[in-house]
Amino acid sequence: MEESDVKIYENLTVEINSNICTIKINRPQVLNAINLKTLEEIYEVFTDIDEDEDIYVVILTGEGKAFVAGADIEYMRDLDSISAKNFSQLGTKALNAIENSKKVVIAAVNGFALGGGCEIAMACDIRIASSNAKIGQPEVTLGITPGYGGTQRLTRLAGMAKAKELIFTGQIIKADEAKKIGLVNKVVSPEDLTREVEILAEKIAKNSQLAIRYSKEAIKLGSQTDINTGLDIESSLFGLCFSTKDQEEGMSAFLEKRVAKFGK
Repeated sequence: MEESDVKIYENLTVEINSNICTIKINRPQVLNAINLKTLEEIYEVFTDIDEDEDIYVVILTGEGKAFVAGADIEYMRDLDSISAKNFSQLGTKALNAIENSKKVVIAAVNGFALGGGCEIAMACDIRIASSNAKIGQPEVTLGITPGYGGTQRLTRLAGMAKAKELIFTGQIIKADEAKKIGLVNKVVSPEDLTREVEILAEKIAKNSQLAIRYSKEAIKLGSQTDINTGLDIESSLFGLCFSTKDQEEGMSAFLEKRVAKFGK
């Protein structure tokens, strides 16, 4: 994709400005509810993004008044057990593509982030929420469980006790409460959300992308193992940095009191 390129999918819009890619889930007529096609497009777009060396940071948000209000209940209502499991597995595949992306992914939570919407936000690296955002996993009120990783990611982000409380009650919480439990990083006014997220993306894009990628890998792998194994992973990736041009440029720039100019 070229700079300032815009690509329109059936349910997504993708825009690239400089090294920042903004993805909008674009089904505002149903508050961006997730259906089969949306999941397929999310997986496709993130697969393409990972191969694009000109993209450093991804902003993921929703068109209109919602981030994602959940999965499409009208679509799900008549699914049988096998079809529902397949739908869940496709959601898992799409959200894993977000979580495992080589790029930093920031969720700009601009309204309802419920069910699948909360799960999409949790698959991102960083979550910035509008003060009017409403967040939760209300699936049990529909007679189902979370299906795109909610039982797993919410537990890891907010702790087991809080995850159980939110999932078992189906409670929808406000952005400030979500920040208190570690579900979002920051809460800003609705009118400031876009610019706040862009400023954060620009700060990240200025740094060594290779070092960020290694750091993301160390955090993810380390969180899934014991601390000693995690420390070994960190040391190995730290060592790899010293075989890169980014390390040479970053340290030379520091000693020469100038701004570092990192490569791709």
